[in-house]
Formats: sequence, C-alpha cells, structure tokens
Amino acid sequence: MAILKNDNLEIEVPDGEPIKDAAGELGVLFSCESGTCGTCLTNIEEGEENLSPLTPEEKDYGLDEGENRRLMCQCRIMEGEVKIKYDEF
Repeated sequence: MAILKNDNLEIEVPDGEPIKDAAGELGVLFSCESGTCGTCLTNIEEGEENLSPLTPEEKDYGLDEGENRRLMCQCRIMEGEVKIKYDEF
C-alpha cells in the first residue's frame, strides 16, 4: 500500500493505482483531468522515485524527469510514500 501526503494529511493508495482521487482529497484542484490544463500541477517534496514515469501528456505539457513537479491526474504511486505540496495558482 502506498501513501500520498500533503501537510499533516495522508491517504493510502493501492500500489500502482492512479492517485487523482487521493490528491483531490488532499486539496488538489482538477479541471480537464486529461493532462492538458495544468490545474493539478503539484510539487513533489519527497518520494518522486516512487511515482510512475512521466506520461506522454505530461511531456506534452512540458514536464521533464527529475523536475519534482507532476500532474496529479496523470501519475501513479508505484510503491512507498510521496509527499506533495499543492499551491493553487
């Protein structure tokens, strides 16, 4: 079981499952949910290595590996813990 954290909250997510719903519970906002709008762009504070590789949609958005930012509608936690920091723009 993987864990998604934001501030003092944490939610368990099954390994390999999408984290969109859990991120929403932690305060991340969504709009298009398809990786094009960037509303759910979130800073990864810890555990980036536990996330799935960038999707083609994230690459099209302009994200690069190791950038410590991901679109929450696109990624999955493969295992372990991931701590996020979401700043609404």
